[in-house]
Amino acid sequence: MSNAAPWPTELRFRKTAGELYVTFDDGQSGTVSYKRLREQSPSADNKGHGSSRPLPSLPVPETITVLSAEPVGRYGVQIAFSDGHKTGLYTWSLLRTLCINEN
Repeated sequence: MSNAAPWPTELRFRKTAGELYVTFDDGQSGTVSYKRLREQSPSADNKGHGSSRPLPSLPVPETITVLSAEPVGRYGVQIAFSDGHKTGLYTWSLLRTLCINEN
């Protein structure tokens, strides 16, 4: 029996629905809206790291879209959004939490 974390077998960016659909190798699947993905970005900018003062949180528009997504190693994906944000590294574990818990 393996102790490995569930691995994504499919990432489907559904442009018209404004959501990411993810399927994992343990049979779980779920969706997360682009807006929530952007709001939950794990980037240092979003989390307030690296500055002497916390950055104000700007509202994410309902119409935000994903422009691109690039795999990073074997542990995640970097997503570029239409508002110019592209520094968040979404680990497979974070995507699973966001997708499974949104439904």
